[in-house]
Amino acid sequence: MRISPIDGLLFFSMKILKCLDKRQADLKYFDPKEVRNILVVSSTAIGDTLLSTPAIRAVRDRYPRANIIAHFNIRNAELFENNPHVNGIVPYHGGYKRFFRTIREFRRHKFDLALIFHGNEPQATPMAYLSGARFILKVPRSREYGFLLSNTYGGFDNPMEHHVIDLRLKAASMAGCSEENREMALVVGEEEESLIEAYVENLGVPKGAIIIGFQVGATAGYKAWPEECFVELGRRLIAARPMIRIVVIGSQQERDICAFVAGKIGKGAVSSAGAIPLKSLGAMIRKMSILVTNDTGPMHMAVALRVKTVSLFCPTNAVNVAPSQDLHLHRVIRKEKPCAPCTAKKGCRKMFCMGQITVEEVYEAVRDMLGQAFS
Repeated sequence: MRISPIDGLLFFSMKILKCLDKRQADLKYFDPKEVRNILVVSSTAIGDTLLSTPAIRAVRDRYPRANIIAHFNIRNAELFENNPHVNGIVPYHGGYKRFFRTIREFRRHKFDLALIFHGNEPQATPMAYLSGARFILKVPRSREYGFLLSNTYGGFDNPMEHHVIDLRLKAASMAGCSEENREMALVVGEEEESLIEAYVENLGVPKGAIIIGFQVGATAGYKAWPEECFVELGRRLIAARPMIRIVVIGSQQERDICAFVAGKIGKGAVSSAGAIPLKSLGAMIRKMSILVTNDTGPMHMAVALRVKTVSLFCPTNAVNVAPSQDLHLHRVIRKEKPCAPCTAKKGCRKMFCMGQITVEEVYEAVRDMLGQAFS
């Protein structure tokens, strides 16, 4: 694997700085009573950040008077502005964008402790170190930058066999935090609730209608159920119960595919992609009786908001990221990977593995989860 010159320079610089650093930063020197300012890092996608919220809550519970600053991705930070467990957000702009400016902002807070729950390397661990934090914790340990971490063990022998919520709680536990509460946190504001109330009313959705959400996109093509399957499912649901309304949700970038699916379903379906701001997406999901979803951010939003889901998995590992709370509200449909080793992440041209999931089994799962509401 080729290493870019800037990555190589960063690694070499970190090696030198660590050698010159005389602070005793091993975990055995950690004293919770000395912690005043904490950096929590979860700087990637929506779902990954939601999966970090139980650990962030655990940090707040253990350090109720600390100044906790979150490093969240600029593209989704607005979703977490109401999170009650952080005092502020310093955005991550991606890669090396605003690298030194962000570090200057970090250093202004004089962090005692940095917890890296999820972040892109090679930036995440060096930035946490350059923040000035004496103690830096991460599970699983960074292979390349493990020498910057205070924990010498990774928490689990086989991280891929554990849910990522547990990995992040394990990192928090190294700073004395509880691992018990695994519930994700997502707060929907009153302003967003009012906006979506008006939006749904303008759609002409009749009172008493069953709103079913479709999340048709995914962060990678190999994680997406085929569009034609969503279309057939939507048609079958509306034909079975005319009071059903399908709302296809998605990002601005997914607007075309969402409009295509809603258009093919026909009367009774609408796309909200690009029509509502990201900050209001949680309020839209809360209006749904159930969300049929690929493995992507809105699935985790629905779980956090206690909205029923039918989630579709292959080839990603459901053990790591599938719903893990309120299990009676969620149905996971998972198929084994047809290729060994899986070629999806290496550019599989025909994304066929999600097509193993049939419309019939998703339809039956939705009927079963809705229960009397579908009768």
